[in-house]
Amino acid sequence: MITTRAMPTAVALWTIAVGGARAADVAGLWKTAVAGGLIRIEHCGEDICGRSVSSKELRVHPDQTDIRNPDPALRGRPIKGLLVLELRPRGPDSWGDGWIYDPRHGATYHGSAKLDDPGRLRVTGCVVAPLCQSQTWLRADGD
Repeated sequence: MITTRAMPTAVALWTIAVGGARAADVAGLWKTAVAGGLIRIEHCGEDICGRSVSSKELRVHPDQTDIRNPDPALRGRPIKGLLVLELRPRGPDSWGDGWIYDPRHGATYHGSAKLDDPGRLRVTGCVVAPLCQSQTWLRADGD
């Protein structure tokens, strides 16, 4: 039996345990809602980072470079493996205060993401709020 005195400690430990388990669930391979894209999300310190793995265009032209980047010095970098997302944790199943880069348009957006369930990640990019667009990404690796 948990006493009233022990309750805050028990709740804190439960929150940490559940939060850590849910936050770890975001790592893996995700299928985007556009162009058959695949993004691998990994933990990079406390943040999450996403790298381009594949897309319909990359399967046809695997040596594709970041030609639409507004910075001419970055236009030669390969799209495959490109860091396209970096977000900071906001809670056990949400991230924000970061950025999302779309190499199809050479545009960077203020980004956020929320794990709706273990297989669905809602990703939002904003030029400036309320000018935002969301996509639901589906888990592609069966984790």
